[in-house]
Amino acid sequence: MAGQKTDERDIHLGLRMAEERKRSHLTQRKVAQSFGMSAAQLQKYEKGVNRISAVHLEILSRMTGVPIGDFFEGIPHLDDVPDRGFSDAEQHAFVPEGPWAGLALVMAKHVVNTFDEPNRRDFASAVDTLQRELSR
Repeated sequence: MAGQKTDERDIHLGLRMAEERKRSHLTQRKVAQSFGMSAAQLQKYEKGVNRISAVHLEILSRMTGVPIGDFFEGIPHLDDVPDRGFSDAEQHAFVPEGPWAGLALVMAKHVVNTFDEPNRRDFASAVDTLQRELSR
């Protein structure tokens, strides 16, 4: 990525990366090791000083269980290209309201407090599968 100037999009991605890393209870050191770099370099990505590669973003996506597209939600547009191309319809995150609110929050808290990262990812995968099956 040498020679490429960073801009507000890199800052946006960096903030989202740090947010999801922390939400997943991952340290900078752990993520940096999986990227094959130092924690100092990861910190530059998270601050938007350096531009992250697609490969590293994909690794973080798998580590956190967050789809890559979620990192780009709300990213500033510096051109006049329309937002949507050939893609699936936008999906909205579940907002716990109504009769399911308590159950969703209790389940999330239980999973975070009880299971290690690989088991949390397996649980998230199971929930994604359930979502796909119910959407058929």
